[in-house]
Amino acid sequence: MSERGFALKFISGKYQGGEYPLQESGELVIGRSSELDMVLIEDMVSRKHAKITLAPGQISIQDLGSTNGTFVNGEKIKKARLKEGDRILIGTSILKMVAVSTQAGVPIMDARAAQAQLERTAAAQEQKSGGKGASVQGRLEEVPLVDLLQLLSTSKKTGAIVIKGYRGGRVHLRTGKVVAAIIDADPTLPPKKALYRMVGWTQGGFEFVPQEGELPPFPNEITEGTEQLVMEAMHQADELARGNLPAPSAAIGIAMPLTAKLRELPPDELDLIQLVHNYGVVQAVLDRAAGSDLEVSQKIAALLQLGYIRQF
Repeated sequence: MSERGFALKFISGKYQGGEYPLQESGELVIGRSSELDMVLIEDMVSRKHAKITLAPGQISIQDLGSTNGTFVNGEKIKKARLKEGDRILIGTSILKMVAVSTQAGVPIMDARAAQAQLERTAAAQEQKSGGKGASVQGRLEEVPLVDLLQLLSTSKKTGAIVIKGYRGGRVHLRTGKVVAAIIDADPTLPPKKALYRMVGWTQGGFEFVPQEGELPPFPNEITEGTEQLVMEAMHQADELARGNLPAPSAAIGIAMPLTAKLRELPPDELDLIQLVHNYGVVQAVLDRAAGSDLEVSQKIAALLQLGYIRQF
């Protein structure tokens, strides 16, 4: 008879492909120090980095004052509850909490055996890469863009995340800081608007291509810090996904007859009404209006509510 347990599956970094089973109760301390439960040998991991507390029906993680921080689902945390599917970033390792079947009466692999298994995985990875270390590549279905951005920011990498699939684009970083984002299908989009859209992509392959030498300057470089950008991108994606804003595919136009007074609107909303008149579809307006997709969607919703425009 099988029962349900959990394990941490490594989906990036030098231990990629490894799996560390979790006990039903107790504590699991993670860090670089050799006497800990889970030992991750890399510079970006602190000696004592994080602690996972296991109890029946509840698993939590706590950062132990690490230098580079602990992230859950792209967000830097001090302490957080964990559930199946959550992603934890420690150093260059992204660990996903997955459900596993355990045999009734059979003990879960102990910490020493689990650590030995991780080390074998790391050795196999190193041999496979010829000692160059695991390249940062995979699929957004497994490793979302927010995790990649935090990983590359923390490790102060310079280069580009190249995304390919039915949608493609690039995010450029200079010593871990996002400076530009370009969507192939619409390279004229402002970089922040492009980045926020790309954070919402859930499909496609990615590869980080390191930059040899210095990264040249880009026009209209993004100035905000990566962590601030990621937090805003996640907030915008959550708000847009709520479903209370007009869908990008919705057809819209000026209300006829127009009874609301145009003179009562500020210039930016008059410009928005002109875009609605010229293009007639929410997505086309989002592409051309100043401001983020969330800001423009909220303004369109307000103009619909006030009776300046209508949805077909």
